[in-house]
Amino acid sequence: MIFTELVLQNFGPYAGKNIINLSPETNNKNCPIILFGGMNGGGKTTLMDAIRLALYGQRAQCSTRNNLSYNDFLTQAVNSQTPITENTRIELAFEHVVDDSWQKYRIVRTWTKNPKDGKDILGILHEDWPDSALVNTWDEYIESLLPLGISNLFLFDGEQVKELAEQDTPPQSVIDAIQSLLGLELAEKLSIDLDVLVTRKRKKLANTSQLATLEEIEDKLTKYRQQAEESKQNLASLQTQLKHSRKQLDDAAEKFRTQGAKIAADRSKLEQEINTLKDSLTNQRQEMGKLATTSLPLALITPLIIQAQKQGEAELKYQQAKVAKEILQQRDQRLLAYLEELALTLDNITKIQQFLDQEQQAINHNADLKITSFLGIREEELKQLTYCLEHQLPLHQEQAKQQIATLEQLEVDLDNKERELKVAASPEDYQKLNDALTQAQKEYGQCQRDYDTEEHKRKQIEKLIQQTIKELKQYSEEVIDRQSNEHLIKSAAKVQQTLTLFKERLTLKKLNKLEGEVTECFRYLLHKSDLVHRVAIDTHNFSISLFDPQGQPVAKHRLSAGEKQLLAIAFLWGLARVSGRNLPIAIDTPLGRLDSSHRSNLVERYFPTASHQVILLSTDTEIGEKEVKQLREQDAIAHQYLLKYDATQRQTTVIPNSYFW
Repeated sequence: MIFTELVLQNFGPYAGKNIINLSPETNNKNCPIILFGGMNGGGKTTLMDAIRLALYGQRAQCSTRNNLSYNDFLTQAVNSQTPITENTRIELAFEHVVDDSWQKYRIVRTWTKNPKDGKDILGILHEDWPDSALVNTWDEYIESLLPLGISNLFLFDGEQVKELAEQDTPPQSVIDAIQSLLGLELAEKLSIDLDVLVTRKRKKLANTSQLATLEEIEDKLTKYRQQAEESKQNLASLQTQLKHSRKQLDDAAEKFRTQGAKIAADRSKLEQEINTLKDSLTNQRQEMGKLATTSLPLALITPLIIQAQKQGEAELKYQQAKVAKEILQQRDQRLLAYLEELALTLDNITKIQQFLDQEQQAINHNADLKITSFLGIREEELKQLTYCLEHQLPLHQEQAKQQIATLEQLEVDLDNKERELKVAASPEDYQKLNDALTQAQKEYGQCQRDYDTEEHKRKQIEKLIQQTIKELKQYSEEVIDRQSNEHLIKSAAKVQQTLTLFKERLTLKKLNKLEGEVTECFRYLLHKSDLVHRVAIDTHNFSISLFDPQGQPVAKHRLSAGEKQLLAIAFLWGLARVSGRNLPIAIDTPLGRLDSSHRSNLVERYFPTASHQVILLSTDTEIGEKEVKQLREQDAIAHQYLLKYDATQRQTTVIPNSYFW
C-alpha cells in the first residue's frame, strides 16, 4: 500500500484547496521519506487526522475529537474562513496490489458546516471510476488493507511512543493491535465460532427442559459478552477522558504557575520580605545620618580645606621666620665676635661670615614674603586639620561608599519584591486559578477512579464469561453429551483444546520471531550496542524484558529516556517487519526526547529503512539543519513541505519543495 496524494480543502487550518504529493519517488527514483516541517500548532497533527479520517470516517481516532459526537467533530473541523457556499473536503489517493497488479483508489469525504444526518458523504474512485459497491462495504474493505486496530502501530506520534516507552506493560489497545497484527486473534475467533456451532447442535439434541436451561446459560453468556464489549468500549472512552483530564490538569497547573497564582500563594511571605527590606532601608538611612555627624560633610569642601591647610602652613612658617630673624641676627653677631677672639685667620672668618649671610637671606626671604594672615591658626590646630584631611575624611568616605552600595542594593531588592507582588494574581484571580487547579485535580482523580473501576468491572465480567462457558460445557457433558454420541459435539472439545495448544504455540513462534526482530532493531538503533544482548517479550501481557550479553536481566530504569524511546520505536518497527504487511508509516513529532547521538542513529538508520513510505511531521528542533542534511545526503527525501502558519488569519499555507533549511 502506498499513499500517493492528499487533498485538503477547508479542513482545520487549511483554507482553500491544498494538494500534497505523497508519492515516495522523485525523478523516477525511489525515496521513502516525505518530510513536513511546521511549528507547534501549525497543522502537522491535522495532516495525520486527515489521513485517519479519510480511511476510517466515523471510526477514526482523531486527536481533537475527544468526546465529541461525529457531527460536532466534523463541524469543528471546518475552516473558520470557509464561505457558506463551499464544502469541506478530504481526498486520499493510494495504490495497492490486487491480483499481482497495482490498483489505484481515491477516498473522497465531503461535508458542510452542518453535516446532513451528522455524517460526511463518502465517495470511492477505483481507477478514476466511481465504485458505489465499494462505498457500501468500505469499512470492511479497509479492514482487509489497514485494520483500524493496528493503524496506530503505523500512524503514530511521539506522545504514543513516549507512553509506550514509559509503561512496563503495553496498554490494552496496543495488546489488541499486536494480537491482530500477528494473527493471534484468529484461533480465539475460531474457538468462539466452534462454541456457536456446538451450541446449535446441542439444542437439536436437548429436550424441552434441557433446551430451556441451555438457552438460559447461553443468554447469560451473551449478556456477559455484551457487557464485556460495552466495558471495553467504555474503557477506551475513559482512557481518552483520562488523557484529556490529564492535559487539563497540566494546563491548569501551568496557568497557576505562569499567571502569578504561585506568587499570590506566597503573598504573605512576600509582604513580610518587603517589610523586612523597608526596615533595613530605614536602619541603613539612620546609619547614614549618623555618619553625616562626623567629618564626612567636609568632603563637600575638600578643595577649600586643602587651601586652608596650605594657608595655615604658610602663616606658621611666616611667623616662625619673623621670630627666628632677630634671634639669629643677634646670635650671628655673638658668634663672629667669639671667632675673632679665637684668632682665626681673616680668610676663615670671611667664609663663615658669607655662610651666615646666606642663611640669614633665606630667613629674611620667608620673613619678607607678603602673606595675608587671616586664619591665625596655631600649630596644634594645623596638626588637627592635617589629620582630619589625611586620615579621618578618607575613612569616613569609604564607610559612606559601602553604606551607599548597601542602600542601593536594598532599594533594588525592594523594587524587585514589589514588582513580584504586582505581577501576582489578585486575591480574586488567585482564587479562580486555585479553584480551577483544584477542580482539574478532582476531575483527573475521578477519571482515574472511573477507569480503575471499569477495568475491575471488565476483569470481573471476563471471569463470569469463563465461568459461564465452563458451566455450559459441564451441563452439556452431564445432561446432553451422555445422551448423544454425536461425533461433532464430542470432537468440538478436542478441537478447542487443539486450538488452545495451537494458539499457545503460534504465540510462542510469533513472539520468538518478534523478539529477534525487536532485538535486532534495538541494537541497530543504539549507539551502545553492548548494553542489551536480547529482548524478551512475555506471552501473556507482551511486557518487555532486557538481558545483557551475560544473560543477566537489565532493569528498564537503567535506560535513559532516549533509550526507552528507541526501545519503543524498535518494538513498533519489529512488529511491522514480523507482520509482513507492506504498509506506509507516518510519524508525528518523531524525535521528542532524544539526545544528539540517538537522534543521529534514528535519522540515519530508521527513517530511510522503516518502510517503503515514511511520512515525517517535524518541528525545527527535531529534524533540524544537521538531520535534514543527513537525509538529503542519503537521497532519502522524495518531497518536502513547509507548513507556514499565520496566527492573525489562523491559517496554514503548504509551501512545497521547502523546509526550515
